[in-house]
Amino acid sequence: MAELSELERQRHLKLQRIREKGIDPYPPRVERTHTAAQARTAFENAREGETPTVKVAGRLMSIRVMGRSAFAHIEDGSGRIQIYLRQNVLGEEEYEFFKRDFDIGDFIGVEGRLFRTRTGEVTVEVQRFHMLAKSLKPLPEKWHGLRNVEIRYRQRYVDLIVNQDVRRVFATRARIISALRRFLDEHGFLEVETPILQPLYGGAMARPFTTYHNQLHQTLYLRIATELYLKRLIVGGYERVYEIGKNFRNEGVDQEHNPEFTAIEFYMAYADYNDVMDLTEEMVAYVAQEVLGTLQITYDGNEIDLTPPWSRIPLRQAIKEKTGIDYREYPEAESLYQAIREIGGDVEPKATWGKLVDSLLNNYVQPKLIQPTFLIDYPIEISPLAKKKPEDPSTVERFEGFIGGMEVCNAFTELNDPIDQRERFLAQGRAFEAGDEEAHQMDEDFIRALSYGMPPTGGWGMGIDRLVMLFTNQTSIRDVILFPLLRAKE
Repeated sequence: MAELSELERQRHLKLQRIREKGIDPYPPRVERTHTAAQARTAFENAREGETPTVKVAGRLMSIRVMGRSAFAHIEDGSGRIQIYLRQNVLGEEEYEFFKRDFDIGDFIGVEGRLFRTRTGEVTVEVQRFHMLAKSLKPLPEKWHGLRNVEIRYRQRYVDLIVNQDVRRVFATRARIISALRRFLDEHGFLEVETPILQPLYGGAMARPFTTYHNQLHQTLYLRIATELYLKRLIVGGYERVYEIGKNFRNEGVDQEHNPEFTAIEFYMAYADYNDVMDLTEEMVAYVAQEVLGTLQITYDGNEIDLTPPWSRIPLRQAIKEKTGIDYREYPEAESLYQAIREIGGDVEPKATWGKLVDSLLNNYVQPKLIQPTFLIDYPIEISPLAKKKPEDPSTVERFEGFIGGMEVCNAFTELNDPIDQRERFLAQGRAFEAGDEEAHQMDEDFIRALSYGMPPTGGWGMGIDRLVMLFTNQTSIRDVILFPLLRAKE
């Protein structure tokens, strides 16, 4: 155990003293009649002359002792309420117990009548109190709070105690997920669950996490996407399905990426990517209105309007406008690499053609897409699961949605031709052998599923963490994940 600080040592001594008095500092239960918010409401709704009596409980967040009386604030999940303790009400021994052995951070249960102070604050005049849990570590200093980002992420529980804004972010996150679920349920989608441990990873171009099943003597992978299993359900006869859950990608960590993240995917039969774009606009606007009460948000200093319709721009056009490069004029990786170098681009010499197109998008186009925008019609080389455009077999019916300079969703008119899909997987296999670690793997069972027939289908995926970032104005994904992955301490 780490050496105790002087403040911690004092708290341990208080704990010992409390136990020596025969008091359990961690009792198994408490009687509570009101939350802090309910107590305030009870006072405001009381008839003239009535003084409601309440039993409230919470964490001590401030203590101000003034001789024979003391004011304090306690906080529960609903907010704060002031309590008032007087020696001539509690008796000298009980009052001294509070004054001597209670600290900020302790949990306390109090019973008493409600009144309003001269400053107008609804307050409980304490007649009885009980220690509910002794805090052995002091909270961060009141006025500075918890500022160290490293500690905030590693000790999120402390961050939540002292930073109300952080608690609000995660409450908003929960409401966003509920609104997404409600929207899809109301539009006839069925929520399903698919495997996280998979014998073959797929549905995206990413490196997986690998694990091993001892009983089956089998290597398994944490899923990188839910796509291929959800499309199997479309084959099986469900017309609209969705899943909300964790995906895992063995990749770097930055402002927009965490190896473990929450995604939502849906698939709708008898629809294409145009239908999915319409639904995306409607859904994001619905969630914003439900959660924020407005379609106007502020993100990273930018005022953003989520009102449909959103701009729809071909990817090829967007890249050419921002860089002067028409990637179809450079059909080989080497020539495209040279064109990017000529405009000052910093790219890997051995990058595939598709990776080079991605670099143009990520470095020159995406940062400028502040207002909601769909980039549409992607090269087939970077979209192994999307359907070709009938008039241009080198391009697929795919879109990505961008808001605030950040990609928030990705969608296709889904490829449902099993022969074409096999050829795409084979091409991805060749890319993997050439060194592309994120290339898609061959999935024979998925080909078999498609061979039974899948209707025309629109598919869509969104990173929920990024939507939460936008709606709460947080520029780091770690600020919207309760317990982000961190490098192990030495």
